[in-house]
Amino acid sequence: MVRILLATSTVELEDLVRRAIEGDASAELVLIARSGREAVRMTGELLPDIVAVELCPSGDDSAETVREIMIAAPTPVVMLSHRDGSQLGTISARALEAGALAVIPAPAAHGMPLEQPAIEKFLSTIKAMSQVKVVRQWRQKVRGDRAAKDQPPTARTPIGIVGIAASTGGPAAIRAILKDISADLPVPILIVQHMSNGFIDGVAASLNATVPLTVKVARNGELLKPGTVYLAPDNCQLGVSGRSRLRVSDDAPVNGFKPSGSYLFGSIARAFKGESLAVVLTGMGDDGTEGLRALRMAGGKAIAQDEKSSVVFGMPKSAIGAGLVDLVLPLESIAENITAIARGRSEPEGETRT
Repeated sequence: MVRILLATSTVELEDLVRRAIEGDASAELVLIARSGREAVRMTGELLPDIVAVELCPSGDDSAETVREIMIAAPTPVVMLSHRDGSQLGTISARALEAGALAVIPAPAAHGMPLEQPAIEKFLSTIKAMSQVKVVRQWRQKVRGDRAAKDQPPTARTPIGIVGIAASTGGPAAIRAILKDISADLPVPILIVQHMSNGFIDGVAASLNATVPLTVKVARNGELLKPGTVYLAPDNCQLGVSGRSRLRVSDDAPVNGFKPSGSYLFGSIARAFKGESLAVVLTGMGDDGTEGLRALRMAGGKAIAQDEKSSVVFGMPKSAIGAGLVDLVLPLESIAENITAIARGRSEPEGETRT
């Protein structure tokens, strides 16, 4: 039985969720929180398996609610949207960075009955996310200064491009990496982040405002620029056209994913061969693994996030298990390795896998 706490001030959303759950004996709506403060308190008292928080442009700060839950009573949190996602992009980005696992649409209703496919997708996502093991966050993180490392001498040909694939837990992981990479990075970074349609523009805008690099949503035919991060648009595949331009296409999903990390890795491998670097971050499933085969055969390098720092160890675990990864690193070490490899230096130390 999956016990769900719903945080919403909207009667309409409450009704949609109740109707979606009422026919499923394996899910239970334990209570309704009418404010962020109530949601935090009830989470600690009721210990639900998952908290579903309304993504709303007014009222309580959704991100602050998520952050307080992760501090006071760490519990899987998903954000529910039943509005136009394009209006909620920045809010959703803050909530994901605070620790929410995903933004998912509420069950849709055309008239009185709910759409059965929407119910099934909603419930399957809720149940899957309820199994994610989350860790407590702290109100104030004090990071000691890391000792500066002497840079090893040049030991490789500099790479020409970085591809990153992420899913559940990805927005926060991507921010953690990008904030530690300087604006003068000599290569572009292309990112596939699995998320619901309508929110990627907000994620890009939020990142662009807070990290040193330029961050934008990719456009087909756009020139690749160093020090720039390109995010895959909704429901499009992202790759490259030759070594100089982006390719944003309506190509078919790869193993069900569109955008797909495997599509991205395969594309950059064909154009950049041994000058490719792929990074597989936290996420469910195995997206990225198939593309890594082509990238490694072309002579490219790959990094996977380690289990301890991953919200969900599915995608990195798949890549590591397939023997396609050079380095397995904690999240905090990935940025310095990307920078070192991009500048043609031997990467800083990490757990090496061949």
